[in-house]
Amino acid sequence: MNTIKQHILLLLLSVFYSVLLSAAVSAQPKEQTNKTDTSRGDKMIADYFEQQTIQIEDGYLSEINSPDDWLKQRATYVEQLQEMLGLNPMPEKTPLMPQITGKVEHDEFTVENIHFQSRPGLYVTGNLYVPKQLDEKLPAILYVCGHGAVKENGVSFGNKVHYHHHGSWFARNGYVCLTIDTLQLGEIEGIHHGTYRYGLWWWLNRGYTPAGVEAWNCIRALDYLQSREEVDGERLGVTGRSGGGAYSWWIAALDERIKVAVPVAGITDMRNHVVDGTVEGHCDCMFMVNTYQWDYPMVAALVAPRPLLISNTDNDGIFPLDGVYRTFVKTKQIYDLLGASDQISLHITAGPHKDTQELRVHAFRWFNHYLKGDDALIEKAAHKYFEPSELQVFKDGNPDTERNSVISHSFVKQSDSAEVPSTEDELQEFAAITKDKLIKKSFRAWPANPVDLDLRKVHSAIVEDLEMTAYDYTSQSGIELRLFTLHRKGLEHAKLTMIHAQTESDWNDFLVFYGKSFGKTEVLKEETIASDSIGVIPDFEKFRDAALKDDVVWAYLTPRGVGRTAWNQDSFHQTQIKRRFYLLGQSLEGMQILDVRRGMQGIRTLDVCQNSKIYLSGMHEMAGVVIYAGLFEAPDHIRISQLPEDYDDGPTLLNASRFVSFDEVIAAAGHKSRLALPDFENGKLPFTRAVAKLLKWNANRIYLKP
Repeated sequence: MNTIKQHILLLLLSVFYSVLLSAAVSAQPKEQTNKTDTSRGDKMIADYFEQQTIQIEDGYLSEINSPDDWLKQRATYVEQLQEMLGLNPMPEKTPLMPQITGKVEHDEFTVENIHFQSRPGLYVTGNLYVPKQLDEKLPAILYVCGHGAVKENGVSFGNKVHYHHHGSWFARNGYVCLTIDTLQLGEIEGIHHGTYRYGLWWWLNRGYTPAGVEAWNCIRALDYLQSREEVDGERLGVTGRSGGGAYSWWIAALDERIKVAVPVAGITDMRNHVVDGTVEGHCDCMFMVNTYQWDYPMVAALVAPRPLLISNTDNDGIFPLDGVYRTFVKTKQIYDLLGASDQISLHITAGPHKDTQELRVHAFRWFNHYLKGDDALIEKAAHKYFEPSELQVFKDGNPDTERNSVISHSFVKQSDSAEVPSTEDELQEFAAITKDKLIKKSFRAWPANPVDLDLRKVHSAIVEDLEMTAYDYTSQSGIELRLFTLHRKGLEHAKLTMIHAQTESDWNDFLVFYGKSFGKTEVLKEETIASDSIGVIPDFEKFRDAALKDDVVWAYLTPRGVGRTAWNQDSFHQTQIKRRFYLLGQSLEGMQILDVRRGMQGIRTLDVCQNSKIYLSGMHEMAGVVIYAGLFEAPDHIRISQLPEDYDDGPTLLNASRFVSFDEVIAAAGHKSRLALPDFENGKLPFTRAVAKLLKWNANRIYLKP
């Protein structure tokens, strides 16, 4: 069969297959086509997360054996943290444009209601507490707030108001204190809950996390404090609780101007988050995009050897005591290594996740000791003196120039447009560079030394001269998957192998379409649906007649989380599973790409598929997965339906758009594969189109379907 006939056969059979499956599934009651037992998938993914967590735990400080090792590596670690917060390259320090919009007087101190712009249009609202007794330049505290909303009649006064008693105490005890609002709960309300609540998975493609915004606002807040004549810029400390505890970690790790840190209830380790499930109680501001697969004690270690008090309560449901203690022990290893064991301490008091007096007293004493050399008893308690409206910054409404509410679209620099390859050699080089970028920045979690595929036949059956075989394979340690092949009886050497990566809908269609014929055999025994109630499968005979005529193998891949390995389909559970992946430095789709690659590798080893042309296809959410799998596995033909136009629509891959556009990945995938793609209107996929035009690709290289 010549190449043109092969292409025609592919298109006809693919369209025919899609029509048949659509007709079959539309004729069935929904409950009959969704019988997946999720217990297998739930156990598999729970075991996988445990295994991956252990791997990350074992990697902590694996390169560090001496103080010199740490001192040499620390700068690299800081750069990695900057990158994971979207701060590498570090944004330009533009003019702060500070303004004082009002003042409130207390007998012992003054509160200035201020705002500044950490970047143009990114407003930071806050209150600056300044003691009235100013005999010398004073130490200053940056107080970063947790999630304590204060709203009245639809007006947000900012979480700085909820925590204003802390600023008052510091001012009454000889400190300048700047208390700043957070992005989500400030006077200008942004978003912290992008993946948690709103399904904004494209944040991860951009390498964006609101933790980066909070860290940057803290850096600029230190700039502002050092600009004040009342402040001794060499004596700066940071504290805050809950979310503010997390931001205390970011700024203390990134900026050595912080001389003393007291994060309160703001960090625990990977095990608590991923295995024990505390991630489900946290929004995205608590997490970096974990490209380099850190456990959280690594962030804490970057504070060493500066004075650090880790403070928490013993019954905190979202920062459990066991994880906090493990974080302290691991962080202390670096302090011990640097001969600074006396500079770190763990403070645990009784109580739930709550801002208590006991937590505050120890924090105050810690700052007094290290910033003032004062170990006197604390005599003044922290009180709330003001009404929310007194501490409001924008009393006449928020500025029209604010970018807080849309900062996720612009905070992290995205990739520059690549130069369009003009020769096949340049395209090959471009594809190699693209793959290298993705491996380093998006797919670092792919195993460097993959385990044995262990492809093994588990069932086989012949029905009406069609042979279906089920194979199990190991995609990754802990991930056992199944694929199916179908071809005419007695086929020894296929000319075409047509591989389809299945969505959950595809899987249900597969069971309906083949369940009537193969459902009572061993090959589909574990996946059997109620086939007796299915009725007549439309035109199965026509499909069989077509399949018997040609030397074709149909293969069906279901990556993790799909089909027989699907886990709980509850939307909240699905969201939290995906969030666990990204805490581990992965994404679900990124690991599904690995699954498809491994399945393809297994199929290629089958005797019947040896030396056949490989056709890879995918639809809907598998379309992007197939493009990336095709880039790395280079099948002869990649056929896509319902292809997303950009990363905002999927797939979710860490950092992908920071380093290469989706359009460029598609073009790179064409370096060895023929592309059959949707023909988007309005000039979509300009890079791929430009490559096709420069390299004079004809229908044998690219086919844009209307």
